[in-house]
Amino acid sequence: MKHPPQNRPDRPLSTGVSDARGSGGLRRRRVSAGVLAAVAGVCLGVGAGVVPAAAVPAVGSAPAASSKAAVPKGLESFYGQKVEWYDCVATAGVEKSADKTGFQCAKVKVPLDYSKPDGQTIEIAMKKHQATGSVRQGTLFVNPGGPGYSGVEMVENNEIQFSPALNQAYDIIGFDPRGVGSSTPITCDDGAGQQPAKAAQGGMGVNDPQPGSLVADVAGDDPTPFRDAENPAADGGAEANVGFPTLIDEITKDFKQEEANCAAHTKPAGLLDHVDTVSVARDLDVLRALSGDQKLNYLGFSYGTYLGAHYAELFPANTGRMVLDGALDPSLSLSEHILGQARGFERALRNYVAWCQSGQSCPLSGDVDAGVRQIGDIFTSANQTPVPSSDPNRPVTGEEVKQVVGLLLYSPEAAWGTVNEALGQVINQHDASTFRTIVDQLTAHPLVNMGATVGINCLDYRVEGDMAAWTAQSKELERIAPRFATISEAGDLGCQAWGHTGTQPPKALHAKGAAPILVIGTTGDPATPHEWAVALADQLDSGQLLTWEGNGHTAYASSGRGPCVIKAVDTYLLSGTMPKKGLTCHGTE
Repeated sequence: MKHPPQNRPDRPLSTGVSDARGSGGLRRRRVSAGVLAAVAGVCLGVGAGVVPAAAVPAVGSAPAASSKAAVPKGLESFYGQKVEWYDCVATAGVEKSADKTGFQCAKVKVPLDYSKPDGQTIEIAMKKHQATGSVRQGTLFVNPGGPGYSGVEMVENNEIQFSPALNQAYDIIGFDPRGVGSSTPITCDDGAGQQPAKAAQGGMGVNDPQPGSLVADVAGDDPTPFRDAENPAADGGAEANVGFPTLIDEITKDFKQEEANCAAHTKPAGLLDHVDTVSVARDLDVLRALSGDQKLNYLGFSYGTYLGAHYAELFPANTGRMVLDGALDPSLSLSEHILGQARGFERALRNYVAWCQSGQSCPLSGDVDAGVRQIGDIFTSANQTPVPSSDPNRPVTGEEVKQVVGLLLYSPEAAWGTVNEALGQVINQHDASTFRTIVDQLTAHPLVNMGATVGINCLDYRVEGDMAAWTAQSKELERIAPRFATISEAGDLGCQAWGHTGTQPPKALHAKGAAPILVIGTTGDPATPHEWAVALADQLDSGQLLTWEGNGHTAYASSGRGPCVIKAVDTYLLSGTMPKKGLTCHGTE
């Protein structure tokens, strides 16, 4: 996501922006928007390694004492290809630069289908920020999450995302996973000649809204990039006003339409069947080998933790120092992840209300329960009667209010004052101008290619359940997360209509034989709840949990964390020394 400079990830969103759009504004949520959000990544790209074992060439595991990593049989040409690094621009992708910017870029070939290494190939783009210190320690690969965010563009924000110590010691490489950005992309058209934005254009940080999540509904684009020709009024409708059974036909139609759009514009067409996480993990091992490192040093956030865990499962002997921040639980199904994240956002909302009511300028009255109800009432009433804003032609709906509130829950308390300001304006003045400003600011800079996000997630899961089960899930969402239930309905149904789905059930990952893996969970994380980090650390044979008692999504690159988190991560990545077992970092300590 490319925000204006004032919206870099470690700063709260500015409300004093000047890039408000005209009457077009934010495209309203469609009837099925929440459903697509679930599939597109409401769980930040939760997925399962669903490539059948028979389709994956055996990985030759080198003995732990070996100094040279084994090359999987049949892939020698890919592991041995020459990499042409070139000076490239500091921002805006992988274009060549005549100047020395400190960044180098390259593209390499990988198999489209690892079961057919002699078949079609695709390109993977990398961007490297060269180590600034006198002693280079090796390469650190990074992934910002999604799925669908650009690692290329995460590296462009290296001074924000990574400590000075890491920038000095490591060449930091971000790559665009297959289907994304400057790599061979999934390309879609929304029917109006609009090409989706390149994933995570610039300025993206791990605190930004993840593609397809509830906040991605508003942050830059409608996550369902389809037009409802048969029922235009549906584009302006709020899901809260429509029963789940009524959504089913619209969900199916929309997903089928988008799949047809993506299939028609993606080259090679077979890419839609090969953007699964296991394939990305295999790409990552090729990149690791081409970097000259025998072991993969890796820092992954959100969905990037899922990718990292899969890499360690596939290549334990090649796994070096690995940090997984904002962890996902690979043993859960799509529906279980959906329920878990909806519960996480409800919990984060309560944390915000408690924080608000402990201060001097909170617009919410009563206790925490009363404050949460008050916010829910605003969501409901604004859907029924949108709240006037600075633009008389564009009042703000309850879904827009919800999405902005959700967006700010991704950040620690440093950004929560903006919620106070915006809600106070609605409550005290019946004016949603602050919400309108934020919505317009985000709308001006679309998030990601949603086709890639949907494609990855649907391949990472097999379709489970039936209509009765999906209806029951919708009701359960309303029960456990009444304020955020509409963000995440019936993901399996959408994937079924999409048609490119996985076949294997989710499973726990153990990565037997891998080096120690540091797993980080944040107690107030709305998108990857702390219990998922606990579960992943327990599953991994060499996993160890670090807990940050704080709010917002992820810990290391969060503006709200203190030196405790930074020291623990940096010490492990720089020296190999893990923090003490059971370490909990508190607030900004």
